[in-house]
Parts: sequence; structure tokens; C-alpha cells
Amino acid sequence: MAAAPSQNASPPEHGPAAVNKWLIAVAVMLATIMEVLDTTIANVALLHIRGSLSAGVDEAAWVLTSYIVANAIVIPLTGWCGAFFGRKRFFTFSILLFVTSSLLAGASPNLPTLIFFRVLQGIGGGAMMPMSQAILMETFPPEQQAVAMAVWGVGMMLGPVMGPVLGGWITDNYSWRWIFYINVPIGLIAATMVAVFVHDPDYIRRGIKKIDWWGIIFLAIGVGFIQVMLDKGDRLDWFNSKLIVELTVVGTIGVALFLIREMRTREPVVDLRVLNNRTFAVGTVFTTIVMFAMYGTYVLIPLYCQQIAGYTPLQAGFVLSIQSFGTFASIMLAGRLFTMMDPRVLIAGGCLIAGYGTWGMANFNPQIDFWNIAMPGIYRGIGSGLIFIPITTLSLGAVSNEEMGNASGLFNMVRSVGGSIGIAILVAMVSRHTQIHQSYLSARIDPFRFQEWSHSNPGITAQYNSFTLHGAAPYLGMIYQEVQRQAAILAYVDDFRLISYIFLFLTPLAFVMRRPAKMGAAPAVH
Repeated sequence: MAAAPSQNASPPEHGPAAVNKWLIAVAVMLATIMEVLDTTIANVALLHIRGSLSAGVDEAAWVLTSYIVANAIVIPLTGWCGAFFGRKRFFTFSILLFVTSSLLAGASPNLPTLIFFRVLQGIGGGAMMPMSQAILMETFPPEQQAVAMAVWGVGMMLGPVMGPVLGGWITDNYSWRWIFYINVPIGLIAATMVAVFVHDPDYIRRGIKKIDWWGIIFLAIGVGFIQVMLDKGDRLDWFNSKLIVELTVVGTIGVALFLIREMRTREPVVDLRVLNNRTFAVGTVFTTIVMFAMYGTYVLIPLYCQQIAGYTPLQAGFVLSIQSFGTFASIMLAGRLFTMMDPRVLIAGGCLIAGYGTWGMANFNPQIDFWNIAMPGIYRGIGSGLIFIPITTLSLGAVSNEEMGNASGLFNMVRSVGGSIGIAILVAMVSRHTQIHQSYLSARIDPFRFQEWSHSNPGITAQYNSFTLHGAAPYLGMIYQEVQRQAAILAYVDDFRLISYIFLFLTPLAFVMRRPAKMGAAPAVH
């Protein structure tokens, strides 16, 4: 039976005073920004960490993988943990665990110690995003929920973009250890504000009598093994690796046993019955596919800039950060328009704009300059804001307050998994399609047709004359390098086209969700 929409229920009288709601928003935003930044901030510092701790490339990669895996396991458990321990207590504990593990990660003397504390960071950070969403949705009245999610979304959407830039700047000017130390003052402020301003509503305490240990074990095995498989797949050549096959089999069995367990037990650790709500179910699937496409571009653009355009990691980070301007503007616009028009129209429009921006990336070429790489990001940013705020508010607003914690955890889990799958598949496609295009181009190279196009570039003529006088051998390496470069460009273009097709496919699906009841006058952003 579908849960009653929360828009039809008035805010609880025991909740925090209206004057404090924006202080609550600031408190949960600080925690969320800190967590989201840490998802990507360590990426650009990986080589420095590897050198400092005398680790190999695959060993150092666990600094990223360990955090992601721990994060993914904890996210769906958030609703249950909030009900069992109390949301305010669990939120405060999660922030303090994150702060403590950040401090110890920065002081780690060796790689195993760093990985251990990164796992603790992931456990603490995984709960912050879904809990902050649930707290905001309950704190703000229905007519202001979209604006609250817009303000919160600024931090959530900008984190993956700004993380590499901030991480690169800190690493270049100070030490990689400071990418962890900066969490300490921010986290302490967030924990203090949560302790002072956030209060648990009465319905949070469900009186759980039995812990679903089997559900927790199956979830940890299923999600953990699949996340490791996705992270390591491309590096180990996917299913040509015995380890990847084993991870896939065990992870799939774990997820299957988890689903069977949760549907049969009376007190599930993740209540899947919330998916009976059509709007929430469609929004969850929709978000998974959107994150597949969005997170893919976060990885593909820096790779393209460094591999093809020859940019430094910091320059590549600046290219990606251009997207933040479109994101910021559209998030604020979506927060205002949510109650003025059908939010499904906003979502569909966002898909079209993001698809248009991604289609522009399909025109990338070897001579493209900085702004022509960066400008399509403006459209992607505008589209992402118009999609994210309405889809989140519409999906979570369709469930009751009692189910909010559980629904938010499930919603964020599939978003994380969707992003991981997108990154894994799209990066693997670049690798495979590069090989395909390289084979195709190599078979059609005729060195003696070099003269036909050399006339359009006088600088090539001298090379051609030397080529014909001294033989082809000295120039075959140069030709082969150019073939590899052109093949890689074509592979990236294939990915960009696929992403634009995904956004086009999603556009009409926005209208499968139920149209919400009128939510009152348009809110103002303070």
C-alpha cells in the first residue's frame, strides 16, 4: 500500500521553530558539502599519496575505493539506524566519526592505516546525505520544500565539480594530508549546530525490537562486492579477470539474498514497501539513470582534457568547474518554479537541455579550445539543476514523514550505484571503442596520400618531402600516435552521443510520475 503524500500533512507541532529552519539547513548543508567533497577531493592527490607512502598504483587506488564501498553500504541503512538510535544522535555521531577519521587519515604513516581510516570516513559520511535530505523535508513546510532542496542541492551538485579543483590546489601548495585536515573545523561546526538546532520528531522512534542481522550482512556483501567490481573492472579487463567474475557472482547472490530477506522479514533493515508508491518508485529509477549519465561526464571530461587536449589536472578541474555556473543558476530557478508549474515539465526540460549540452560534446575535435570544451558544461549544469531539485522533491515528497528516512536512504543508494555503474561502463566503452576505431583507421591508412592534405598546411610539406626522401620508417611512429589520438577522440564522441540519447529517452518518462497537488504560492529564496 502506497504511503500517503507528505504534502497533505501539516508539519508536526513539536518540530523546530520556524525561525530556526534556515539554521538547520546550514547545519545539514555543512555536513553534506564536507562529505560530497571528500568523494572526489582525493582523486587528484592520489599520485602524491602514492609517492609519500611508497605504494603501487593499484594499492593507492584503494584510498578511493575503500571510501566509496563503505559509503555505499551505509547509505541504505540510514533510515533504520536513525530509527534505532535516534536521528539527531546518529547524525551527530556520523559527523564526529567522519571528523575523527579525517584527522587520523591525514596523519596516517602508511597505506593500510590510511585505507582503514578511509573506510571509517565512508561509514560516517554515507549517512549524512540521506539524513540531511530527510531532515530538510520534515523541517520545511510543503510549499518551501523545493527551495530548501535547492539550497541543499547547491552544495551537493557543486561538490563533485569543486572537489578536484580544491584538492589540486591544496596538494600543489601544501600537502595531500590537508585534504583530510580541512574537514576537522567544518565538521566540528556542523556537529555543534546539529546538536543545538536539530530535534527528532516523535515518529522517528519506531521501537525496533529485533535487529535484521542477515539483512545487514547480505547488503554489505552484495553492495560491497559489486562496488569493488565496478571500481576495479576496467583496470583488470573486466570479465577476462577471474577476480572480477568472482566479485560479480558473489555480489549478485548477496543482492538477491538481501531482496528475498527484506521482503520476508517483519522488521527489515531496508523497507522496500516504500517502492509501492509509484511516484517514488519512478523517481528512484529515473534518478539512477540520470546519475549514470551525469557522473559519467564528471569522469570523461577531465580524462578528455588530459589525454587529448594535454591539460594539467588543475586545468581539467577548471574546465569541469564551468558547469557549476549553470548548476547554481538552474537550482535556484527550479526552487522558485517548483510550486508555480508542473515539476514534471521542469524535469523534462532539464533532460532536453542536458542532452543538448552533451550532444555539443560530440563535436569535440583535436583543435578545440578551452571555452569550446567548457561551454557545453553550462548546458549540462542548467539541465542537472532542473532535473535534480524537482525529481528529489517530487519523489521524497510523495512518501509519508514516517517513511522519509528509509526512502531517502534508498533513494541515495540507487543514485550512488547508478553513478558507479555509469562511470564503469562509460570508461570501459572509451577503452574498447578506442581499440575498434584504431583498428578501423589503421586499415585505411595510405602513407602516400599524405601529400593530398599536406597542401592545406604548409608546415606539413617539409615533413612530407623528408618522408619521401628518407623513407617511411622514421614517420610511422608519428602516424601511429596520431591514429591512436584520433581513435580516442572518436571513442569519447561515442560516449557523449550515448549520454545525449539517454537524456532524450528520459524526457517523456518524467510524466509517468503522478502530478502533485498544488502546493501553494511560490516560495521566496532568503
